[in-house]
This record gives sequence, structure tokens and C-alpha cells, in this order.
Amino acid sequence: MSQHMPVRVFVVVNTASDDARTLARSVVEALGDAGAKVGGVAHDIESLDLGDSSSVDVIADDFPAGSAEADVVVVFGGDGTILRAAELAAPGTPLLGVNLGHVGFLAEAEPEDVTFVVESLIGRRWEVEERTRLNVSLQRDGQQVDGTWALNEVSVEKASRERMINVLVEVDGRPLSRWGCDGVVCATPTGSTAYAFSAGGPVVWPEVAALLVVPLSAHALFARPLVVSPSSSISLDVDPGSAAVLWADGRRTIDVRPGDRLVVTADPVPVRFARLAPAPFTDRLVAKFDLPVEGWRGRQRS
Repeated sequence: MSQHMPVRVFVVVNTASDDARTLARSVVEALGDAGAKVGGVAHDIESLDLGDSSSVDVIADDFPAGSAEADVVVVFGGDGTILRAAELAAPGTPLLGVNLGHVGFLAEAEPEDVTFVVESLIGRRWEVEERTRLNVSLQRDGQQVDGTWALNEVSVEKASRERMINVLVEVDGRPLSRWGCDGVVCATPTGSTAYAFSAGGPVVWPEVAALLVVPLSAHALFARPLVVSPSSSISLDVDPGSAAVLWADGRRTIDVRPGDRLVVTADPVPVRFARLAPAPFTDRLVAKFDLPVEGWRGRQRS
């Protein structure tokens, strides 16, 4: 696409945050003044109070997921808002997050970087980073009856607080173990710092090709987090008598009946992120968790 064509930006905003709305308003106005084509769903755009003279393309709130066509989707909020943006964006459209949440592992920029963000968008200066996402198929009596995808993780969890579930875990067509547990999390490297991290899973660098399997409060001697091949197929068989629910990125749910099977694989279609500057994941990890690195003198040269 020609560098002289106006950049197309789709904005997604955490409308519950005053700071997110204020920052989004200033960026949308700056992009409009520079000739960019800006759009967004009605609920988000109306929350910005842009006025009647705004040229923003307002789209109905109920438009189909995965159909937001743009050169880049810019997100104002935390990781939860970025996950919502991933649902809205057309496949292949990169996401650029401006962090106004708590941790913001998925975000590229902080509020103080907003001038640089606008300049980079107008000049189409960003690199694309691809992240693995998961595909999950819900099978019943040998037939697929439902399915979804996730950027961070999918989890099968007990449907009622008072009863755990029994899940037989299978990797690449071979049985691994049966867990009496609160649930099982299957995560991407991106999701290793989300739910899987809270459940005791390892932190995995985003460029590592792998999938994670993390049991939740399993009553078993062998109940350790697992790292498997990105080409592996992970099956979770829910025993008869176990009522469960499937969660995808903590946003979408599917009821799981006793005897159902969940098949989790890496989706061939990645989620893309727009990166404005090189940023080692190690530095991001240190910054987000405020890790103690005082006194480091750099790599010693011989």
C-alpha cells in the first residue's frame, strides 16, 4: 500500500476509564487533523464526546466480530481491552496498545508516549510481531458442536464451586494423566504471564514456539505445568458426572457437558501486534513486575 495513502486506524477504548477516554479523544483528534481515517464502534466513539463535526467513521456495536478493517487497531486500556480488540479486528490486522491498565503486558506504549504513537501512525512506522493463538474444538459423541479461539488461554473449569471435575489429559493421541482438579489451563507463550502464571505455570518468552498445560489445584502426585510442542494436539476429556465450563481469554464461555472432549491446538492464523521500537521481553518483564535488578553492571567483556 502506498505510503501516501491516509492511514486507517480503528480505535478501541476502555470506556469505564476517564484516563482512557481523555487520551483516546486527544489521539483521535490529532489523527483526524493529520488526515488519517479513524473508525470505531458506536459505544467507544460516543464516549469520547468528539462533537458533531467529527469525521470518525462510527460502526454499529453489533457488527460481526473479526471484521474491523484497518491498517492498525489502536487500543486505549489494559490487557482486557486489547483482548476485546483482538475479537473485533479483521484477521491479520495488527494491534497497538496504549496501556491504561494495571500490568499491560500486551501494550506497546505508555500514556507519556502518545505523541510518538501519533507520529508513528501517521508515518506508518511500525513493525509487525506475530503471536500464537489457540484454537479449541468442543466435541460431543465424536462430532464438533462448538469452538472458539484465544490469544492468552483457554481453560476448562468446574461449573459448581463445591465439586471438582475429573479430566483425562491426552497429548498427541496418547493418554498422559487423569486429574481430579478445579480445572486445566491451556496457554500460549503470550498467555504465560496471565492466568497460567497465577496458577503456577512458567513464564515463556513470546518468541518460543510452545504450548502450555497447567492444572488448577489438582489432587494428584503428578500435577506439574507442562510445556509441549506447538504442533501438539491437547485433548481434555471431561469425565461423566463432571459439569464444567470452557473459558476463552476470560471473555467467552461455552458450557461443557459430562463426557465432552476439548481439543486444543495452535491456530495457523496468528494475532499480530504493531511494535514501534525494539523492546526485549526481559526488559518488559522487569518493568511490569518491578523485579530487583539494582547493581547490574551489564555484561562483562573479556
